[in-house]
Amino acid sequence: MYSQQRPLSYAPTPYSYTPNPARSATINLDEEVKLISNSGERDLYESLAEIYSIIVTLDGLEKAYIKDVVTEAEYTETCTRLLKQYKSSLGDDTVAQKFVDLETFKRTWGLECPRATERLRIGLPATVEQASHNTSTSNNTSSGGGGIGGASGSLILAATENFITFLDALKLNMVSKDALHPLLSEVIQSVNKVTDGEFENRGKIIQWLIALNQMRATEELSDDQARELAFDIEQAYQGFKATLN
Repeated sequence: MYSQQRPLSYAPTPYSYTPNPARSATINLDEEVKLISNSGERDLYESLAEIYSIIVTLDGLEKAYIKDVVTEAEYTETCTRLLKQYKSSLGDDTVAQKFVDLETFKRTWGLECPRATERLRIGLPATVEQASHNTSTSNNTSSGGGGIGGASGSLILAATENFITFLDALKLNMVSKDALHPLLSEVIQSVNKVTDGEFENRGKIIQWLIALNQMRATEELSDDQARELAFDIEQAYQGFKATLN
């Protein structure tokens, strides 16, 4: 016969726990748990939550565009707004410091969103990155004769002026991202309204937009980079003018 084994003295039993009255008295199940200690922390985490929602929404928008669920015009407008909101949220130094970078933020909060990641890396809607035939055709038809495929003189003039404005900005030593990126975005958007076709060195505009987008807002180009940028955009301008003939 096996003798009944007595529990070891240090092993807990169902009856061995004695609650601490003092500790129990301090716990109030109805008390609100504070996750933040001040308004600054609240603003910070609200901003991070907004960035999270922007990334998720942008990923859904990219999928909808690929599946042709939204029109090009709707996609372009919504994507442009989301990209601006993303950049605006990261304009705050405290938020940017906590955010670190996109890959770190995604790891921290368990995000994948590959399509949104690529769109944020490029910093342009797909319809701007690659000239949209439908959008361009619509603009050309409504604007009436002249120019490429019927593009009006006003659209050609606007594109020309945007090229010149950008090149003048470089001559004035405006070499920071926050100065150049908006101007170069205007260049490609105005060009796309004139022609949906490729022209010599158009790809250089997109490459520089992506490069500028990956810089910090206040980061500046070196002298060599600025000269290279000026050369490439001047060549793109000449390629654009060649299509007008």
